[in-house]
Amino acid sequence: MVGISLLTLVPGVVGGSETYCRELLRALANFGELEYAVFTTPLAGDLGSGLETAQVRSYRASTTTAGRAASMARASFLPGPIRRELRLGRLDAIHFPLTVMLPRVERPPAVTTMHDLQHEVYPRFFSRPELAYRRFAYGRTARASRLVIAPSEYVRATLVERLGVAAERVRVIPHGVNHDRFSPGPPLERVPFLLYPANRWPHKNHERLFEALALLRRGRPELRLVLTGSGHEGKPVPAGVDVRGRVSADELVELYRTAGALVFPSLYEGFGYPPLEAMACGCPVACSSVCSLPELVGDAAVLFDPQSPEAIAEGIDRALGDAGLPAHGLERAARFTWEACVLAHEVVYRELVQLA
Repeated sequence: MVGISLLTLVPGVVGGSETYCRELLRALANFGELEYAVFTTPLAGDLGSGLETAQVRSYRASTTTAGRAASMARASFLPGPIRRELRLGRLDAIHFPLTVMLPRVERPPAVTTMHDLQHEVYPRFFSRPELAYRRFAYGRTARASRLVIAPSEYVRATLVERLGVAAERVRVIPHGVNHDRFSPGPPLERVPFLLYPANRWPHKNHERLFEALALLRRGRPELRLVLTGSGHEGKPVPAGVDVRGRVSADELVELYRTAGALVFPSLYEGFGYPPLEAMACGCPVACSSVCSLPELVGDAAVLFDPQSPEAIAEGIDRALGDAGLPAHGLERAARFTWEACVLAHEVVYRELVQLA
């Protein structure tokens, strides 16, 4: 039996990592061939997707930043009760899908999905305590994991270079796209707005996007920018920007299907779902030429330098005028499926079982 530990998952907080966990469990339930035991907390008790699920009550999950930090520290230094609730003795292997192995496990053999190492590339985006914690926890996790899953070749290379993980211990498994949800749908008229679905975090680069929009609106005064995600409350936005906040999955699909283009100027992504989701809906994409994004979108998107508002504006202009992008995007997005993702995970789990 393979255990999957989701103790640190707080729904609505961790963004793409939550999508990965939910879709992974759904795909394991639909396509998996092994036996699984999912470990959650009362905050995330609905994530099992029909797989055997147990709530670990000795892990004191919290929705606040301070509470989450305290819970992680407690699990690191007082792991005994949590280890007992994880029933490690009956597991052949265990997977930690959320970057950090909590608590540290020696047996059974463990694999951890490490989504990114943003703190190594942009330490200025983190407070001193968070930076110190990440460096401690990520390094310890990398050393303790028999195998490590990376969602992109970019993350794999960073793990090898920055954390010294042996290349032969890393398995690259790209995430998938839920094609049942993200699809072109019925023909709809695209309207002159750009879409950027991203929380207002420093690496998401909103300020340079606002500068690029101002440049574009000199020649396209009708062009607007729609923002979704959290963190925009109370922060000023320039003319032409509409803030929607958190939207439902159905609303997001409708935005993908009607936007003139998705713009994705992020400075750092270990994977990056929105460009692929937009492509799967037939939406033209203009995105950053950094980190994992070029390997994901290939030649099916317009790439730009996210450090330059002028380059962002030029990229958006090209995407709006390229009638071939939607077809190329559909073909590219079709390569990313959760079925393929979960089958690759099961190969890793079988590797671990052989080590038990």
